[in-house]
Amino acid sequence: MKTVQVGMNLSMADILAVGNGTAKAVLNKETCTRIEAAHALVKKYTDGSQDKAVYGVNTGFGALAEHHIDKSDLEKLQRNLIRSHACGTGEPLSEVVVRMMLLLRANVLALGHSGTRVEVVQRLLDLLEYGIHPVIPSRGSVGASGDLAPLAHLALTLIGEADVDYQGKRMSAEEALAQVGLTPLTLEAKEGLSLINGTQAMTAVGLLAFHGAQRAVRFANVVGAWSLDALLGTVVAFDARINQLRPHPGQERCSAILRELLADSEINQSHTDCEKVQDPYSLRCMPQVHGAVWGALDHIGQVLETESNSVTDNPLVFPETGQFLSGGNFHGAPVAFALDYLAQVMTALMSISERRIEQLVNPNLSSGLPAFLITNTGLNSGLMIAQVSAASLVTEGKVLSHPASVDSIPSSANREDHVSMGMTAALKALTVVDYAEKVLAIESLCAAQGIDLRLPLKPGPRLQQIHDGFRKRVPFLTEDTHLAPHIQESLEWLRSEEWVASLP
Repeated sequence: MKTVQVGMNLSMADILAVGNGTAKAVLNKETCTRIEAAHALVKKYTDGSQDKAVYGVNTGFGALAEHHIDKSDLEKLQRNLIRSHACGTGEPLSEVVVRMMLLLRANVLALGHSGTRVEVVQRLLDLLEYGIHPVIPSRGSVGASGDLAPLAHLALTLIGEADVDYQGKRMSAEEALAQVGLTPLTLEAKEGLSLINGTQAMTAVGLLAFHGAQRAVRFANVVGAWSLDALLGTVVAFDARINQLRPHPGQERCSAILRELLADSEINQSHTDCEKVQDPYSLRCMPQVHGAVWGALDHIGQVLETESNSVTDNPLVFPETGQFLSGGNFHGAPVAFALDYLAQVMTALMSISERRIEQLVNPNLSSGLPAFLITNTGLNSGLMIAQVSAASLVTEGKVLSHPASVDSIPSSANREDHVSMGMTAALKALTVVDYAEKVLAIESLCAAQGIDLRLPLKPGPRLQQIHDGFRKRVPFLTEDTHLAPHIQESLEWLRSEEWVASLP
């Protein structure tokens, strides 16, 4: 199994691998030295050698920051913080997201500016190692001071409270820890605050959404080529010379893939002398739309990777100068903006896909294909309502594309008077990506049907290979049947990424 070192600049591939359970996260000696140096500074302010108020170390939190806490209550202060902030509601986050949250939070602490003990970081890694996954409600964060409620639910596990999922069962954290020979931690000064002050919930959800979006935009080029061939479209719009005059990298990347997928198509060669001059925008403008989505994802990926390797605590500990500095690195604005953008571009991607579905099923637009892609129309409705299903998903995607980050509801007696709504943006983005993949799966069903209705003519070798792989799982429709299982099978085939091997 691959080993990933926390505190050493995680890649998105590393984070996803740990989330999926295909990589192990570990600490190294250098990382431990940094953690211990920051913790030693915290100890100076709790052992009586320094008489100074430090936020979250010997004071209350948020609007209660001016309340001094007696040394005898510092451990209780951290325990109370975790308990009081665990206010989440809604369905639990997925196991993959929870595992990424554990890793990302460990990575923050391991960067050496949080002031926790090494044992706290190691315990987060122990939960990953043993597969003890805190039950974390998905709602309850406004994205500043970070994802307080979700991270508090995560931190409860370390002190042996609340529920976890372990070996396929829901049980108490204390019971799960005992089964692997671990005891609950007693959190020391600042450790509770260091566990919950940050953006790791929105970032983990965002990373999962981003991974799906990357897959979806790559597949959009595949299914778009499929649809174009079935609709007797032209490859002229993908000429490299056109893109050289508007050199957005994503546009050229998309055009090159489309040219390769459509190369040597018998279907295309059969209508080279037809009277059609231009295709509809949903076909002709694929490089411009898909490419723009690709460009947006390049930016979003940079934001998420930077955030995954940032210290988002408050206050921050600087052992080299002996200082605690209060700031706002916990504010989720960078992530919130990026994930609102993600929802918007993925809605655009499924919107153009739905328009290609309409081109395929509408006999007035489909260049001779039978109505709704089925023979004996009238007795059979074919893929009529598949387009309706896609339209419903696109419409909901449009609603979810309203940006969460333009809203703010002040909290903590107006001390925290501007928040990011980053977790809302993340959850919306994840939903929109799911919908986009479902619309693309419906387009696959329609495009493959259209290709087979063009027989004996065939697409080019690459597209034919993809088509053959699809047909191993989803059959050609000769008459009406229950379509929902076919759509689900198309979706699972898309997510399996079996088609990637055929890409140029």
